[in-house]
Amino acid sequence: MSMAAARISVRSAFTGLLISLLCLGSAQGGKLLVIPADGSHWTGMKPLVEELGRRGNQVVVVIPEASLSMGPSEHTTTLTFPVPYTKESMMKTMGNNLGHLMTTDVSTTVARLKNYWNSMVMLSNYTMITCESMLYNKELMQTLRDYDFDALLTDPFWPVGIIAGAYLDIPSIYMQAFLPCPLDIMATRCPSPVSYLPLRYTHYSNRMSLWERAVNLLRSLLEPAACSRLYIYADKVASDILQRETSIVELASDAALWLMSFDFALEFPMPLMPNMIMIGGIKDGKPNPLPQVSWIWSGDANVD
Repeated sequence: MSMAAARISVRSAFTGLLISLLCLGSAQGGKLLVIPADGSHWTGMKPLVEELGRRGNQVVVVIPEASLSMGPSEHTTTLTFPVPYTKESMMKTMGNNLGHLMTTDVSTTVARLKNYWNSMVMLSNYTMITCESMLYNKELMQTLRDYDFDALLTDPFWPVGIIAGAYLDIPSIYMQAFLPCPLDIMATRCPSPVSYLPLRYTHYSNRMSLWERAVNLLRSLLEPAACSRLYIYADKVASDILQRETSIVELASDAALWLMSFDFALEFPMPLMPNMIMIGGIKDGKPNPLPQVSWIWSGDANVD
């Protein structure tokens, strides 16, 4: 078998894993575990999760007791776990961080890189607390194991789903929008030519000046360190839970599918690995019909 044929075969097999969950209502549904991330990440994933449940699949969503936007959804079962923070404390922390970001000087490249690094530190502290709260909850983890799920759908922005998938030993499907560091590129070893492919958050185009390409190259060299800083605590939790030395990047490399929430027509030309699929607007909800409007005839009135 040629290399091209092998890649097509692998991609077809992984794609079939997701299609099998989108089965007809008359067929036997599968068991899907969903571990979403908070905020807009859950808003984007929720329509797909509810549709999978509506089509007869047993969908179990695991979320923390305190969150910004997550809660029970239609056609699914929701399990919660306690966390040592409240929604109010999250809102306060987010407000403080937002205020800091709004007043931080980002007029220079060095200032933007420093701001980017500080954001990694803040996120790593939050992910550590959430990872420990769920993964060290023995009762919850045993309940999830007893379900005997067929697959896991998670957002790699939240490493707790990556670790849980490895612990439960089930195929993992990652649905991502934008990540704070290039976990997808590092885990899949996907080529990312910095000479014409601008990194995320640089706001460059594919026609970069020499200086912009130099900055793009510098960012590409620093991003692996940013990933290491972001997941430094999650790596320790993963190694402890799985009883072996490992990392989030290593665990993410075993993903069955990467569903990229990008539209091919709106992205710069870029290489993709066989298990990376752009899904565009698949996560958008169906629009509601417009309400009926009663028109009032103005008669002979002069209305411009």
